Amino acid sequence: MLKVGLLGAGRIGQVHAVNIANNARSTLVAVSDVQQEAATNLAAQHGARARSSDEILADPAIDAVLIATSTDTHSTLIEAATAAGKAVLCEKPVDLSLARAQQCLAAVARTGQPVMIGFNRRFDPNFAALKAASLAGEIGKSELLSVTSFDPAPPPVSYIKVSGGLFRDMMIHDFDMANFIMGERPVTVRAVGSAIVDPQIGAAGDVDTAVVTLAYADGRIAVIKNSRRAVYGYDQRVELLGSEGLLQAGNMLENTVVRSTAAGVSSAKPTYFFLERYMPAYAAEWEAFVAALLDGAALPVTLEDGIAALAMAEAATESAKTGQAVPLRG
Repeated sequence: MLKVGLLGAGRIGQVHAVNIANNARSTLVAVSDVQQEAATNLAAQHGARARSSDEILADPAIDAVLIATSTDTHSTLIEAATAAGKAVLCEKPVDLSLARAQQCLAAVARTGQPVMIGFNRRFDPNFAALKAASLAGEIGKSELLSVTSFDPAPPPVSYIKVSGGLFRDMMIHDFDMANFIMGERPVTVRAVGSAIVDPQIGAAGDVDTAVVTLAYADGRIAVIKNSRRAVYGYDQRVELLGSEGLLQAGNMLENTVVRSTAAGVSSAKPTYFFLERYMPAYAAEWEAFVAALLDGAALPVTLEDGIAALAMAEAATESAKTGQAVPLRG
C-alpha cells in the first residue's frame, strides 16, 4: 500500500485526492495547503490528516507526494521531496522558467528518486488509442498532426497574471501531446497569438488565442490551435494524417442522442470543461504512477518530458513576440 501526501487542496488537488483514495493500492494519509481550512476539509473527506508541507516531506512513513500547488512552487517542492527520499507526481508545468526546471532535473538526478509530470491527456482513452493505432502502422507514416484545444471561457485575469502565459499554462498540454503522438521533439517552433477574447488578458501581457506550427527534422508538421473561449463547450480534438490514412479522436459529448428531423440533424454539445472530460484520464494517470512504484513499471511521463514541453512553451512565447520561427533549445 502506497502512503501518499498531497500538497495542494485546490480544485485539481481535490481531483487527485479522490483518485488516490479510490485506488486499491494507495492511501491518502496527509494533505497540506496554504489555506489551512482547505487542507483540513479535504483531509477530513478522505480520513487523512491536515499537516504542513514540511511535516509531510519529513515523515519517513510517507512514500510519495503529489504536488498540486501553484506553479511557482513546483521545482522547489520536487527537489525537497526527492531529497527526502520520496517519489513524486507533480502537476504541469515543472516551472515557469526553463532554466529553473533544468536545475531541478539536475538536483533530482542526484537523488535517484522517480518523478512523473502530470500530463493527464496521455491517459485519455481516445488519445491513447490514436497513439496505439499510429504505432501499429494503421495509417502508414504520420505526416501532419492537428491538435485543437479550446476552453469554454477564459479564467479570471488574476489567474492569467500568475499563470506564466497561455503557452506555458494551457498549450503546454498540447506540446506534450505532440511529443507523445509524433514520438520526438520538433526542431523549430513558430507561434502567433492575440488577445481578442478579453482585452484585459492582453493588458496583462498575455494572449487568449494562438496557433503554433511545429516543424520536425524529417519534414513532418504539427499545428496546435488554442482559444480561451468556445461558447459551445470544451473542444478537445486530435487529427493525425498519414501516408495511408487518417486517425481522428473527437470530443466527448454530454450525451449520445442524435436528433434527426425534417429540420436537420443535431447532437449534444461537448462536455463543458476538463473535470467532465478528463476524469477517467486522471484516474488512469494515478494508476500508472502507482504501477511504476509498486510493480517496477516504467514511468510513462518523466521529468524530462515536462522539460521538453516547457522548452517548446518558451520557444512559442518568444516566437509570438518576435514573429520569427525559434529553434528548439533546452
